[in-house]
Amino acid sequence: MADGPGQPTAKLSLAVRAVRTEAQRIKTFELIDRAGRELPAFTAGAHLDVEVPGGFVRQYSLCNSPSDRRRYEIAVLDVEDGRGGSRAMHTQVRGDDTLWVSPPRNDFPLREDARRHLLVAGGIGITPIMSMLERLNSIQACYAVVYCTRSPQQTAFTDRLSRVAAGRLTLHHDYGDPERSLDIHALLATWEPDTHLYYCGPSGMMAAAAAAAAHWPPESVHSEYFTAAPPPAAQAGSDLPDGAFEVELARRGVVLTVTADKTIVETLRDAGIEHETSCEAGVCATCRTRYLAGTPDHRDVILDDAERGEYLTICCSRSATARLVLDL
Repeated sequence: MADGPGQPTAKLSLAVRAVRTEAQRIKTFELIDRAGRELPAFTAGAHLDVEVPGGFVRQYSLCNSPSDRRRYEIAVLDVEDGRGGSRAMHTQVRGDDTLWVSPPRNDFPLREDARRHLLVAGGIGITPIMSMLERLNSIQACYAVVYCTRSPQQTAFTDRLSRVAAGRLTLHHDYGDPERSLDIHALLATWEPDTHLYYCGPSGMMAAAAAAAAHWPPESVHSEYFTAAPPPAAQAGSDLPDGAFEVELARRGVVLTVTADKTIVETLRDAGIEHETSCEAGVCATCRTRYLAGTPDHRDVILDDAERGEYLTICCSRSATARLVLDL
């Protein structure tokens, strides 16, 4: 994470050593230091913030072994109807290009002391799971992995998985037929003591996994989302017209109105106030900001309950009261 809310993090300038087609609409990008120096260490489940051509910043999970300090490897799905970042990676990034990235950070860590690990991936959600498998093998941990894709052609890392997770891998293809989807409720029906669950994938799978694991102890369930969940329909927003609310910047003595079509961070920018952000989708916590009064309407998928009692993500969250006082 950054040094603190709003504080910048040093970036790395890395060379693209190789770009490979991993599966249908999925490419891997291998990044190295041009001088051959070791890269900052990372732990299994970590990701990079990548500055993508076109002014985008996107988060991509590291999929190589954490013991490999000479390179970072990320995998990118070319998302149809996406926001443009993945399309730019696929069409504009070539071998020997330079990409600016953040040091690795981890919002999806392994609990290495657990007795057993169950890892469930959907589509490109296999990316952070790959580094986890490498680490679990290195510590000789007990685990099983379930990987769901539409078809063999859309299944990334097939050869590598057959080596890394031999005998512990279940592949499931639904061929686009909802009737053939993985029965995740059956998979997660029984929790065994000291078993930890990790899941990552598209929104439908994430919702299904969260519901299926609702009876598991919360501390044993870990997930990473691609995007923030949609806001709850029942939340009214604020007392001001048209979904607007006010933010008071306590340290500046400034009050700004956040309109229905703007986020808090966009409103700050419009007022000439810069605040570090990254994903702007509620999945990375870069813009985490302390609030002093008011009730946030949390719309992120990264902060836990304890953090939400003190912070909100100003890239996507709003206010359930007419005014929200921020420690800015």
